[in-house]
Amino acid sequence: MKVLGLIVEYNPFHNGHLYHINEAKKITGAKYVVCVMSGNFIQRGEPAIINKWARAKMALLNGADLVIELPVVYALSSAEYFAYGAVKILNDIGIVDYLCFGSEIGKIKPLDDIANILCDEPLLYKSLLKNELKKGLSYPVARNQALIGYFHAKKDFYKDRDDLLNKSNNILGIEYLKALKRLNSSIVPVTIKRINNNYNTEEITGNISSATAIRKHLLKSHNSLQNVLDTTLPEPCYNILNKEFSSGRGPVFASDFYPIISALIRKFPGCHIKEIAYVAEGLENRIKKAADSSGTYDELINKICTKRYTTTRIQRILMNIMIGITSRDIKNFIHFGPQYAKVLGFNESGKFLMSLIKKNSIIPLILKTANFTGSCNPLLKKMLELECISTDLYVLGYKNPEYKKAGQEFTQNIIKVE
Repeated sequence: MKVLGLIVEYNPFHNGHLYHINEAKKITGAKYVVCVMSGNFIQRGEPAIINKWARAKMALLNGADLVIELPVVYALSSAEYFAYGAVKILNDIGIVDYLCFGSEIGKIKPLDDIANILCDEPLLYKSLLKNELKKGLSYPVARNQALIGYFHAKKDFYKDRDDLLNKSNNILGIEYLKALKRLNSSIVPVTIKRINNNYNTEEITGNISSATAIRKHLLKSHNSLQNVLDTTLPEPCYNILNKEFSSGRGPVFASDFYPIISALIRKFPGCHIKEIAYVAEGLENRIKKAADSSGTYDELINKICTKRYTTTRIQRILMNIMIGITSRDIKNFIHFGPQYAKVLGFNESGKFLMSLIKKNSIIPLILKTANFTGSCNPLLKKMLELECISTDLYVLGYKNPEYKKAGQEFTQNIIKVE
């Protein structure tokens, strides 16, 4: 029996994701698929366009057997911490044999070479990184430049190396490999080459389009699913999106939370904002000033961003401000890792997998949130508390007031697919 692990967001699930699942099962020979999926907020620092339970159902209707939630403290983190949280869950549940991820290069070795450098941090690399950061570059850009310089100096260079370091899925793949190494995990990594388009492509490109392009289409077309998205999404996913939109539970966009975010920034003193995750020294003043002089979400983002502070980082900071995730929270959760594996949905095969997890996992499997809110583990309690807060805030982005009630972490049933 082989179990395949996937780290996903499915925002929304599209034909490219279906290809990924099918190819990953074929390559690994795995019989079962476990997905660790971002919840209501995703790594780009945005809300998911529909809620996590609807997206879990999409996964289960298209090849996944068990969907476990990536806690919001990792889902709204940098690529490194996002990857670490997800990989550690797959490792800690004790049943996963393979981790398969998409990448632009489609080869493990070049990614693994870079992961080794980042794990070992040789002196030459550290010196190059320090010099690049002094130029005022953002950390991701400085790191890429330092890696390119390192490989040139070692004469270990080939024509695709530069391009490799500038692609989103390659970067995430490197972080997955780093996490596996640091955990000394027995999970075997496998990668599949992305087809048709890049992660950030913003145009619908036929049967396989990026999730970014799909979300952009929804925003520009005033949430219309017709004519275009019915060819880019598997039919069950199209139907789920249509149902969620018709019910007023989506699409949810970051701009829906602008009044909440701007109100909090204007209310909080700078010393409070300074404690929020990923707010560097002095950035709190820039955030305060921008909030006072902005009237829209996009304007707020544009006034905060600089060469050093990327749009994605600022978006994550704003969502962390709204939820209340602090630097101390992140430090604790990175040090100790995910405290649980919370199930969003499963099918009959997933039910069997859960029985195996209960025997092999070193972290508890959560099927009912209420059973763990009184946990004597303060880290678990805090992690779950932030998850509940994030969902209570997320539903305020719904169009239908009927679904904006708090407490849905306790009232929403786990998705079960027969």
